[in-house]
Amino acid sequence: MMDILCIGEPLVEFVQLENGDYRRGFGGDTSNAAISAARQGARVGYLTALGTDRFGDTLMDLWEREGVDASNVIRTPDAPTGIYFVDPDPAGQFFTYYRAGSAASLMRPQDLPEAALRTAKCVHLSAITLAVSPDLRETGMAAMRVAKEAGVSVSLDTNLRLKLWDLEEARRVILEAMTLARIAVTSVDDSIHLTGQTDPAEIAAFYQDLGVEIVLVTNGAEGCSLIGPDGIRKIPAAPANPVDSTGAGDSFAGAFLAWWLESGDLELAARRAAQVAAGTVSGFGAVDPIPRRADLIPA
Repeated sequence: MMDILCIGEPLVEFVQLENGDYRRGFGGDTSNAAISAARQGARVGYLTALGTDRFGDTLMDLWEREGVDASNVIRTPDAPTGIYFVDPDPAGQFFTYYRAGSAASLMRPQDLPEAALRTAKCVHLSAITLAVSPDLRETGMAAMRVAKEAGVSVSLDTNLRLKLWDLEEARRVILEAMTLARIAVTSVDDSIHLTGQTDPAEIAAFYQDLGVEIVLVTNGAEGCSLIGPDGIRKIPAAPANPVDSTGAGDSFAGAFLAWWLESGDLELAARRAAQVAAGTVSGFGAVDPIPRRADLIPA
């Protein structure tokens, strides 16, 4: 049985260094979250499709090293594994994607392992999972429905990327998906577009009206707000030396879920997640700098 089952599109990443060279790494928001959760000690699985190319091989090798169960990953010779390029900046994220027609984008609901979805403790996906293609969107929504019907907690990260779809469509799909979620991970920036609100309490109320129970609203160096059954709590950002913000929100989400499922303590989980995000922004790339459990200092 998995603690967390993540669904989405992983990507091979090429990060531009200060000298102009590129360093190969790995990305894809829910894959980043899966690795973050695994590094905190959770039992994590991943659902996706990859090409039978070398890029796909390197992702399978990555998950094996990280202890992420990839036994349900589909390999297909008919489509490639997605890649992307990153121009790092402490204040933003600048991406160039080559993912059109990728293996993950062609996943269909019939590809889902329903038994794995029904027996996980939590299923996690993001709005990017729902934005990549109509097929992957249908697959992600189907996974959420199967999980919710089975009493499995569903976590959704809004992770709004308006280069992938227009705001009207994004808002419609994300808000529909939120009706299936127990946990919402979002940001003030995303929420301005999706809810029209900037106050964390109002943002949380908006999503809770859709049926969400637990809402995390991140706000960069200002920390995050945790809103749940016990009200609202402010969680300060952990100390960081920011050099690259890539993957920070993903690592936060994965770490939060791992610590919450282990401890049942929402505030502890959010504080640990803040430490993990701080460590992630203090190094280059989406995966390499994600702290492991042993790296965390009690907060």
